[in-house]
Amino acid sequence: MSAASSYTENKATIRARKLRDLRYGWAFSAPFTILFGLTFIVPIIVSIYQSFFKTTTAGGLYGGGKQITKFVGLDNYVAVVTNEQFWQGMGRVMLFGLFQIPFMIIAALALALVLDSYLLKRPTVFRLGYFLPYAIPGVVAAMMWMYLYSPQLSPLASVIPINFFDKNIILASMANMTTWTFTGYNMLVFLAALKAIPTDLYEAARLDGCSGFQVAMKIKVPMLTNAALLTVLLSIIGTIQLFNEPTVMRAGQSWMGNSYTPMMMAYSTMMTSPGNPNMASAISMTMAIIAALLAAVYAFVQTRGKR
Repeated sequence: MSAASSYTENKATIRARKLRDLRYGWAFSAPFTILFGLTFIVPIIVSIYQSFFKTTTAGGLYGGGKQITKFVGLDNYVAVVTNEQFWQGMGRVMLFGLFQIPFMIIAALALALVLDSYLLKRPTVFRLGYFLPYAIPGVVAAMMWMYLYSPQLSPLASVIPINFFDKNIILASMANMTTWTFTGYNMLVFLAALKAIPTDLYEAARLDGCSGFQVAMKIKVPMLTNAALLTVLLSIIGTIQLFNEPTVMRAGQSWMGNSYTPMMMAYSTMMTSPGNPNMASAISMTMAIIAALLAAVYAFVQTRGKR
């Protein structure tokens, strides 16, 4: 057999092996890909499609006819961006995020640094304890905090004489719920990034006489910028979608209304009879665009600052 034919045969064998591996890869990922498409991608496409239509009832002033769905272009989006209640709700969630996100990220970073240090003898127990609030469903957690906030029921009422449902305090009350729930989750993101840092850097720093605090501030924290970017981006998106906490708190605070946050507005638009899925889709898509813009601006500033 000549060298040329042997090379051609080996090349064909390698190509066949790669093709087989590719098929196996797609076969193993197919269940997730199909489920992800059906539960995530398809609803997004349907929502985008619905946002460009409007359903009306034929039959003149008093109706009585069949419902007609017609294409209205950007009319639903114009109605959303010109709705004062939408921007009031957006202003509330942005104010919420301005003080809640930094506090939560700093707390998560501090917990991760402590768990990665030699200060704790059983870090697994503390790691599980910090993460447990995230495992509690959001509605259940909000109801639990409602009990703790209620002056008639809470065992803390006599210790902390604060009206947590006051109009000027209620955002901070919701921020406390969210921080309690998601700090442990963000801590795990930071902790995973800390475990990926080569330990040789720590040993070299200690040989140079650096203390544990200096190692944390000069080596660990600067190498967590990518993890911080991820946690802040996820927090921005989650803040725009704030729903569980204000919805549960509204049960006893009717003054909040159905449009206290944009997500509540989209939900009430869809569920209040007669429901309007087209307008609800337009509200949801507008929220997604705003969240994407805020995340893109933060990512741009963060990456530009690293240059």
